[in-house]
Amino acid sequence: MQTEKIINPPSGFFALVLFVASIVVAAIFLVSIPALSGILLFLGTTLILPGCIIVNPNESRVLTLFGQYTGTVKKDGYFWVNPFTAKKKVSLRAFNLNGQQLKVNDSIGNPIEIAAVIVWQIKDTAAAVFAVENYIQYVNIQSEAAVRHLANSFPYDNLEDETATITLRGGAEQVSLLLEKELNERLARAGIEVLEARISHLAYAPEIAHSMLQVQQASAIIAARRLIVEGAVGMVEMALNKLSEKNIVELDEERKAAMVSNLLVVLCGDRSVNPVVNTGTLYH
Repeated sequence: MQTEKIINPPSGFFALVLFVASIVVAAIFLVSIPALSGILLFLGTTLILPGCIIVNPNESRVLTLFGQYTGTVKKDGYFWVNPFTAKKKVSLRAFNLNGQQLKVNDSIGNPIEIAAVIVWQIKDTAAAVFAVENYIQYVNIQSEAAVRHLANSFPYDNLEDETATITLRGGAEQVSLLLEKELNERLARAGIEVLEARISHLAYAPEIAHSMLQVQQASAIIAARRLIVEGAVGMVEMALNKLSEKNIVELDEERKAAMVSNLLVVLCGDRSVNPVVNTGTLYH
């Protein structure tokens, strides 16, 4: 694979001055002394100007001479190179790729929609020009392949795979780092470096979105109930211990069971309770 070779050609201002001077001398020769030398000098001056190139900041020129790569000009300014060289402009600015939404299956087979935003930049101009046919199209295709592979490697969340250490929804930072690493490996052939890669869209596919939403709601309710029960049991235990320590009331096992039942109903219920005044006892 062709590797980048940076060159610093001479300034183009000297060539521009030489071009103007040559035109003047050739015109004088043609007027005063019409001769073959004047015609040849005039034709020679026309080869000076095509060799002048302008390189803007964060741009480069890849030069080839008769099919041979001669070097890359990365320094911005006005330069003169061999007029017979082919000069291809390659931007060194950062590109932003907003990937389209892809419908793929996660690692456990659930259809999901996923998209990524990728920031990339050309580091090796020779590889970008000579290693691939079209480096922009190459980035687009390889980015899509990397996002698909990432989605197939991890589950959407832990609802169906509780043993998963990384999920697409919960491990955003880790997923982004893995995507960036894979993209750099895929795009290294084209001399391209990925500066940042992040998931911009992630959702269940429409055909299962409603069902998965119900599953998520059920999981949330179960988790909330579990937390409420744990807290209620702790509060009941604390209440019984306090009553026993301060000898407020003597409770036998049956009264304790009734109090525990009432407290759990009050603490775990999802509605406000209505007080009931009991004028009797548990035994009459």
